Amino acid sequence: MLRIAIQSKGRLYEDTMGLLEEADIDVYPSKRSLLVQSSNFPLEVLFLRDDDIPQSVADGVADIGIVGENEFEERQENAQIISRLGFSKCRLSLAIPKSENYSGLSWFNGRKVATSYPGILKRYMKKNNIDTDVHVITGSVEISPGIGLADAIFDIVSSGSTLVHNNLKEVEVVMQSEAVLIGNWDMDADKRAILNEMLFRFEAVRASKNKKYVMMNAPKDKLKEITDTLPGIKSPTVIPLSDSNWCAIHAVLEEKRFWEIIGKLKELGAQGILVTPIEKMIL
Repeated sequence: MLRIAIQSKGRLYEDTMGLLEEADIDVYPSKRSLLVQSSNFPLEVLFLRDDDIPQSVADGVADIGIVGENEFEERQENAQIISRLGFSKCRLSLAIPKSENYSGLSWFNGRKVATSYPGILKRYMKKNNIDTDVHVITGSVEISPGIGLADAIFDIVSSGSTLVHNNLKEVEVVMQSEAVLIGNWDMDADKRAILNEMLFRFEAVRASKNKKYVMMNAPKDKLKEITDTLPGIKSPTVIPLSDSNWCAIHAVLEEKRFWEIIGKLKELGAQGILVTPIEKMIL
């Protein structure tokens, strides 16, 4: 049985539970218990605060965990990053009052900066030879300059709307972060086998993101031009039809190029174009 630690609430919790669901790993959280077993996969789920997850994995309380890379970097625990998961993306940035003229990192010399991530901030400032007074706050960091508690802040930024609301401006991006799967260094062979199966499922889910499955009928005299326009994973699938002048073509398209390619296909004579979402894709 493999044990995974995940955040007990919040955006990362929702994204993680969504990933498990898409990977067909059924987990039903209970308010009465912090430890829940999957009903169809050899996995136990331990619900913790996000800042407790790195230590729980390093100490072997959990075998693996899903946590923000920023939290993992802050804690500096002895665990390994197994996979970057591509969701819950954000950045850790320095922000100052809008009224201030920013001249570069030297602006922070001798200034007081409020943050919930003192470790990352201190390492960054030391690397850049900046002498900053770090003031540790565990919540509502963004209000610190407004109430005179600090000159600037170092905090998570997603959309930037919180900064705007508090009359702050982002001046330096220190770290890009996303959800990562971390693991204990000492998992046995049985647990690694379960982990590999889970990673296989996660990759199948991730590979299907932002892709569409396209089917169409196409004139055979335009087949070469259409298949050149429609690269698949290796090449499009071509199927003969009862009308010898036509064939059916199936392919996978990147969503961001979808309308561009569909327009070209219509110009080349493709008809009956059918587009469907992809639930999972095994590469």
